[in-house]
Amino acid sequence: MTIRLLLVDDHAMVRSGLRMLLESQADVEIVGEAGTAAEALEFLATAKPDMILMDIGLPDMSGIEATREVKRRRPETAVVALTIHEDEEYFFKMLEAGASGYVPKRAAPEELLNAIRAAAAGQVYLYPSLAKLLVKDFLSQDQETKSARALDGLTAREQEVLALVAEGASNSQIAGKLEISPKTVARHRENIMRKLNLHSRSELVKYAIRKGIIQA
Repeated sequence: MTIRLLLVDDHAMVRSGLRMLLESQADVEIVGEAGTAAEALEFLATAKPDMILMDIGLPDMSGIEATREVKRRRPETAVVALTIHEDEEYFFKMLEAGASGYVPKRAAPEELLNAIRAAAAGQVYLYPSLAKLLVKDFLSQDQETKSARALDGLTAREQEVLALVAEGASNSQIAGKLEISPKTVARHRENIMRKLNLHSRSELVKYAIRKGIIQA
């Protein structure tokens, strides 16, 4: 499958470097470049990209607002943030806006490619160091906040399964770690999605991050 990708960054040199990297990939096709959110939204209607690589610091509208508008107009287009911002506030806002990935500009090219391919497959990509930072922050919260993890009717076992799913483990891997059968894992996953009214792994990962369920 070829990933039709739109580059959105207000620095032409950054876009040029990204184009050189991505055009060397057989499964990626660059369908356009934009230096502003307005240009990106115009491309959205004409080029119909599968994915947008989105900078947060755009001159006319933040990448967060632009992502929210992209998902409103064309929900099937995935958005991966590529940004200098590595703090928790921007990360959560981009996820809430609908982004499927968040990669710092200092990341290795392989990390960016992993994020693009994961998002194209309907998954959420969390840059490792940022994910660990968020987990530590959650684990440092007081007991009252931690107790919120048990909300929404999830059993202790379902929370274990949820954590492992959010970390990217397969049913067979979860079964091996928890010493239960893959069929039992599948049943737990179905119960989790039903109880939380979630419909995709992306939504599940976002829920796990907000609740602090992902384990270090």
